[in-house]
Parts: sequence; C-alpha cells; structure tokens
Amino acid sequence: MSPLLRRKEKKRPGERLVTLIGKPGCHLCDEAQEVVEKVCAEVGAQWEKKDISQDEELYRLHWEQIPVVLVDGEQHTFWRVNPDRLRRALEA
Repeated sequence: MSPLLRRKEKKRPGERLVTLIGKPGCHLCDEAQEVVEKVCAEVGAQWEKKDISQDEELYRLHWEQIPVVLVDGEQHTFWRVNPDRLRRALEA
C-alpha cells in the first residue's frame, strides 16, 4: 500500500509530547507556557520546555518564531498558542 494512503496510528493524549521552545525573559514564551501547561494537564499529555539560547540548532531553526510549539516533534504553531487548536491536535 502506498505510504500516502496509510493511516497513522492514533496516539492517546497521554502518549503525546508537546515541546515549547522559547527563551528566558520572553513575555510571549511565558504566555505560551501557561497555555501549554493548562491544556496538557487537561488532556494528560506530557510537555517539555527547551531554551533556544542553549541550543545552536534550535536557534538556527526557530530564532524568528519563538515561542514555537511542537507536537510529537512536528511544528504545531509559533508566537501565540490557541488552546482549542492545541487541544484538538492532542486529541486527534
């Protein structure tokens, strides 16, 4: 079967990982963290925070977009986090 036609196995929210990429002193990053913490707690997803100033690769990839939110390693959003959209992504 073509890879394009294969369905990805659906993950439960508890198996999902949200990564917040930001930096200290960034007010948008602080706001994004509040949303990520709240939504992840509601659906039971795990989350982690990465500091762009401590990782050259993250800096190179995302310095113009912080905060950046990844869901299972794929970019979900940047700058502002919509809680409803994040919740839907984690429950999909």
